[in-house]
Amino acid sequence: MNAPDILARDSIYLADTHQVTNVSRELVDYNMFAQDAALVDAVQREGAAWAQDSLSTFGALTGSAEYLDLGIQANRHPPELDTHDRFGNRVDLVRFHPAYHTLMKTAIENGLHASPWTDPRPGAHVARAARTYLQTQVEAGHGCPITMTFAAVPSLRTTPSLAALWEPKITALSYDPSNVPDAQKAGLTIGMAMTEKQGGSDVRANSTRAYPVGAGGAGEAYELVGHKYFVSAPMCDAFLVLAQAPGGLSCFLLPRWRPDGTKNPMQVLRLKRKMGNVSNASSETELRGALAWMVGEEGRGVRTIIEMVAMTRFDCMIGSAAGQRAAVAQALHHCSIRSAFGNVLNQQPLMQNVLADLVLEHEGSLALTMRMARAMDHRADPHEDLLVRLVTAVGKYWICKRTPNHAYESMECIGGSGVMEDSPFPRLFRESPVNAIWEGSGNVQCLDVLRAMQKTPAVVEAFFREVDRARGANGALDAWVTALKREFSERGDMDYRARSVVDRMALAIQAALLVQHGPAAVADAFCASRLADGGHRNYGTLPRGVDCAAIIRRATPRA
Repeated sequence: MNAPDILARDSIYLADTHQVTNVSRELVDYNMFAQDAALVDAVQREGAAWAQDSLSTFGALTGSAEYLDLGIQANRHPPELDTHDRFGNRVDLVRFHPAYHTLMKTAIENGLHASPWTDPRPGAHVARAARTYLQTQVEAGHGCPITMTFAAVPSLRTTPSLAALWEPKITALSYDPSNVPDAQKAGLTIGMAMTEKQGGSDVRANSTRAYPVGAGGAGEAYELVGHKYFVSAPMCDAFLVLAQAPGGLSCFLLPRWRPDGTKNPMQVLRLKRKMGNVSNASSETELRGALAWMVGEEGRGVRTIIEMVAMTRFDCMIGSAAGQRAAVAQALHHCSIRSAFGNVLNQQPLMQNVLADLVLEHEGSLALTMRMARAMDHRADPHEDLLVRLVTAVGKYWICKRTPNHAYESMECIGGSGVMEDSPFPRLFRESPVNAIWEGSGNVQCLDVLRAMQKTPAVVEAFFREVDRARGANGALDAWVTALKREFSERGDMDYRARSVVDRMALAIQAALLVQHGPAAVADAFCASRLADGGHRNYGTLPRGVDCAAIIRRATPRA
């Protein structure tokens, strides 16, 4: 008799506890290219307007929910190493989740590893940079073997016999991850093995030895014995390696397999456990008489890889600019939907200040990155070549170093849900320091800037010639450049002041580019916040008078 009453009472507790309202939604199924006004403008301005249609198609792919999920899966299932097969044979096989392979296949089929070499038309580097920037927002880790493969070509071309043999397959639009000899594959990828325990960035301290099999010299065979503490992408088909030959530190191309089809004894000891870049396999290896061929001249290993280093550092700029865009796009999207304290977040003055500041950071990073892409397209022009030699290090240092705090501040815009592992922000944040460290950390970049200035003084003239193109358009910029020129006249303790000088150089050229080419709201705010009144502090401290709404509106994606 009492059962109905009990059921009625229980139903109170079984009812819905609340209605779900005022929540954001995933940023998916949008055109990542077409809805990035700064990128669209840069592609047009820097000489790749011919690629806009294909970039829009690619942007629709990279912004799709299905494709974005590949990045999630590739990081949820990191690579695993099998050193031997079940019969005890040495295989050094790295296994990846299918999502990783799909990303690699897409990247290679779209020429991210080779397009400027196979189709070197004006704007080729600009178009590739734009495509790489879009792909990296989906997933950053698989970009490592793509970058290494791309960057290896200029070094290989120093030895025509090796380039003729390897370049056709390196630049092919074919992805084949199988662990078989290169002769059996239509497409190949290239890794890098430079770093050793005792030297780190100081590669001249390398102790790995190279013994000539025959006469020795460029294009000839050697056997390498030693240890490499960081090997990028050990699943690649061949590696550029630095080792001490009888004539000094030299560069070598070391394939995973010998010409006779046997396994080359480059043995993977372990995969590195990294805080970020999880989808990418980084490893520690031993070389036990591994067969390799000398690239470039004996004793000129650093000179041989210098162009490769320029390319990899440039890709670090692309990667960090992409990370900034991915982070701020998430923040802008969320704050255009979510309300608090009676108003949509992006309508609240202080949040507008923060969001606009984050956008300005990304606008400056992308403008400088794409300007350097144009410089790479025109290396035959002395001015452009000098910019590549100097400003690549400036940009790599500044953009990559600014990205971790940019990722954090963007995450803070989301609030507590941004910290959760099912948010994109933990991955973006863990990824953010990587580009600042590898391919030369901050101090290495700054010292390289000083070396470039000392070795080739014309690079300083080229830098100021580039910056002075904006002279007279903004008073804060003019004053900043004048003060910077004074800094260059005081060379006594430049090694100590290198970071401060490079900071100022980076801001000067970013501001000059935005003043020349950016919307007035962006350029004026950048100069007022970064150059005037002692420079930039925390995000969200823009001065009065900034048109935050216009800056935010330009950058907000629509999904």
